[in-house]
Amino acid sequence: MEIRVLRYFLAVAREESITAAANFLHLTQPTLSRQIHDLEEELGQKLLIRKSHRIALTPEGMLLRKRAEEILSMVDKTESEFHSLETTISGDVYIGSGETQAVRQIAGIIHRLQRDYPAIHYHMHSGNAQDITDRLDNGLLDFGLLIQPADITKYDSLVLPAKDVWGVIMRKDSPLAAKPFVQKEDLRTVPLLCSRQAILSQRHGNAFASWFGSEFEKLNIVCTYNLIYNAAIMVEEGIGYAVTLDNLANTSANSALCFRPLSPKLESGLNMVWKKYQVFSPAAEIFLQRLQEAFAT
Repeated sequence: MEIRVLRYFLAVAREESITAAANFLHLTQPTLSRQIHDLEEELGQKLLIRKSHRIALTPEGMLLRKRAEEILSMVDKTESEFHSLETTISGDVYIGSGETQAVRQIAGIIHRLQRDYPAIHYHMHSGNAQDITDRLDNGLLDFGLLIQPADITKYDSLVLPAKDVWGVIMRKDSPLAAKPFVQKEDLRTVPLLCSRQAILSQRHGNAFASWFGSEFEKLNIVCTYNLIYNAAIMVEEGIGYAVTLDNLANTSANSALCFRPLSPKLESGLNMVWKKYQVFSPAAEIFLQRLQEAFAT
């Protein structure tokens, strides 16, 4: 299976047309069709369904698309790392993070590095802990910023000097908005939006579920989300109350939303993690050094 042919396949999947993909790739249509046919023969699976006006992927084609994107991302990352092995340190650093204000601390390190190493470029990926650790394990990220509790036993890590405060975002005209904080009894009967990470059982604990206690399973969770932006819109539209961390949604004076912290107070710490025995590119090595200087105790 050639990298070049995987790029051809992804172009067809993206364009949903052999003709459009051939034009994009500067190939003739018969040449591209033959390459895709040979790929199907090699894998022993039909990858495309040819419909009247477009091409769709079979289930096997959708699986190959996911794998091809991962493979090519790794290829591009590897090429970038080798291109950076020069006298002048350059290259790319790949960082994944959950939604947290602690990213400001990472941004500060990047800002200072820009002055010293302007040829280094940074790529941020937002996601929940499972997404971040999957990408770390597959080599698609160099570093991951995880919100505790998280299983970090198989990683090297640094603890960031910051904590995120848990609470609820709601419409300013909602009954709970008149209160300075939200307690367990306030949440028992209202419709809730929760992040999937906040409601899934985890071997290393679940901060919100542990805070709520034995009746957590009785909560009326009407919607789950992985990132808060869309969830905040749903709160604005009256869907319910979103359990989240502070300073992530717009709760300014001109917003329809407000944030109320939980009581008793619930906070989560943060860890910057990376794979044990990781061999870093020069750019990622410099970034790690600055992380250690900033956060090592």
